Amino acid sequence: MVHRIYVEKRSAFAQEAEALCAELRELLGVRGLERARLLNRYDVEGLDEEALERCKAAVFADPCTDDLLERLPEDGAHILAVESLPGQYDQRADAAEQCAALLTGQSPTVRTARVYLLYGALSDSDLAAIKRHLVNPVECREARLEEYAALNVPYPEPDDVPILAGFRELEDAGLKAALAEHGLAMSLEDLRLCRDHFCREGRDPTLTELKVLDTYWSDHCRHTTFLTSLDSVTFEDERDKKIRAAYGRYLKLREELGRADKPVTLMDMATIGARVLRARGMLPNLVESEEVNACTVRVPVQVDGREEPWLLLFKNETHNHPTEIEPFGGAATCIGGAIRDPLSGRGYVYQAMRITGAADPRTPMDKTLPGKLPQRTITTKAAAGYSSYGNQIGVPTGLVDEVYHPGYAAKRMEVGAVIAAAPEADVRREVPVPGDAVLLLGGRTGRDGCGGATGSSKAHDAHSVEACGAEVQKGNAPEERKLQRLFRRPECTRLVKRCNDFGAGGVSVAVGELANGFDINLDAVPLKYSGLDGTEIAISESQERMAVVTADADVARLMALAEEENVAATVVARVTGDGRMRMTWRGVAIVDLPRSFIQSNGAGRRMNVIVGARKDYAPPLPPGFADGLRALASDLNVCSKRGLGERFDS
Repeated sequence: MVHRIYVEKRSAFAQEAEALCAELRELLGVRGLERARLLNRYDVEGLDEEALERCKAAVFADPCTDDLLERLPEDGAHILAVESLPGQYDQRADAAEQCAALLTGQSPTVRTARVYLLYGALSDSDLAAIKRHLVNPVECREARLEEYAALNVPYPEPDDVPILAGFRELEDAGLKAALAEHGLAMSLEDLRLCRDHFCREGRDPTLTELKVLDTYWSDHCRHTTFLTSLDSVTFEDERDKKIRAAYGRYLKLREELGRADKPVTLMDMATIGARVLRARGMLPNLVESEEVNACTVRVPVQVDGREEPWLLLFKNETHNHPTEIEPFGGAATCIGGAIRDPLSGRGYVYQAMRITGAADPRTPMDKTLPGKLPQRTITTKAAAGYSSYGNQIGVPTGLVDEVYHPGYAAKRMEVGAVIAAAPEADVRREVPVPGDAVLLLGGRTGRDGCGGATGSSKAHDAHSVEACGAEVQKGNAPEERKLQRLFRRPECTRLVKRCNDFGAGGVSVAVGELANGFDINLDAVPLKYSGLDGTEIAISESQERMAVVTADADVARLMALAEEENVAATVVARVTGDGRMRMTWRGVAIVDLPRSFIQSNGAGRRMNVIVGARKDYAPPLPPGFADGLRALASDLNVCSKRGLGERFDS
């Protein structure tokens, strides 16, 4: 039997509903709206009557601040219910299930929705505008009001992964059609390389193999834009003397390092400073490792009056595209992703900061660019998402700032940065050997995060906000907190030879980058729900997971330590060392690729660059002290950002 419960904040605590009402009246211009109520709806299956009663005031509602309703009031309100899209992680439902299980010993299934009760003389156009504002098709949909007969929806059995018969015979027209049909982010030149590779192997690829290569070769993973060879660089604006001088210094440093014959790239420009410092012997404490995690330096630390060698790790992360289309989840996984990198380096994250860029959030709704969310929606929900994740996991965010500039109307900037540390004695870095096991630690795999790397590497249009929902990962801060606790135990980290976080590319990248050759069993990967096919399991990012390599003899001990911290641990792969990455699903090999081809990064890119004349977005200050001061004070960038910063634990 499915039980339905509604929970609403009492009037003295209903600030969220009051703020929503004001927002709809002022931002959308729905002047006929008199009042709004906001309820959380829980549909619960798998609890008996006695257990449900115990959970009502202990799990679903706070007796001090909440009212619990068995049914919606029949008072003439306009009703809108909103729920997460199928396959999207719902933290409220997950937390309720875990708490109810701990309290009762039973294993319930919970589905949640937000129910809006809107009062007043609202026209059909008013209701349509409110629905567009509250229902972001990337993450949610309108929910039914009727009660459910059952919650455990059966998922259809997925088809076998197809082999793309005839791929080797495709000419350019056929390859272009394949790019569109399979939604690939790679270029035509990349796909030609794939065709030629499989011609040499004498077989056609599986769809999973193309998707894995598309992920590895995406701009997100291989930094295509930054690694594009710049054949020429010219400057249009004679005023850009400083930029010209900086570019000249860059060319001289290339000669100093003996890199003058290497391609000129944005990546080379960005990293040449560190290369020069290292060549001059000025970075003696920089830690170099085959692990691709956070930047790491050695530092002396005083511990109980004794100096110890520690590792200081720091990392920044951008989540511009995910935050643009799904602000809360995109910004939440910005801080979550930044934390995962030093965490995979076995460091404990102590501090974060957040720098963002937005167009004017006061822009009227009807001035929103086609296919975009309103700037106010992006700004406020992104702040809520980042702060929610950071506050839940317990990482304080000391610096919070947002830059307002019309250039960010095209694409928001969402940057998170973290700093971490760990005793060097607790961090073991060794080359994996054949027979070593790979354990998957942490969360389960779902569809959220499928195509995140390639999605953020594509050009987008007005329809992207409706079609890219699965690309945005759903953060689960308490799960990552458990990984933090586990990795703070030296008896655990000293069993780990090498570690990688489940960022872009999921299993295929997290495991595939750890050593030179693997046999990966996708059937062993824990899933959030049934119905995922082999391709989805292979490339889904699904946050809060780690892939660790350990000796076969240490597997049992590492799994026991994980169990003590309530972290799921599963052996999903074995190191082969033969230079190939193999993945099996349903006992059939759906990926068999040489690491050398995967790491080739596909076809190179070349272009000529013209540094255009500067465009001044901000009007010059008017003459005169008073007028200049008035203009400066009215600039959004000098406004108080106290309200923004107070969302974050600092």
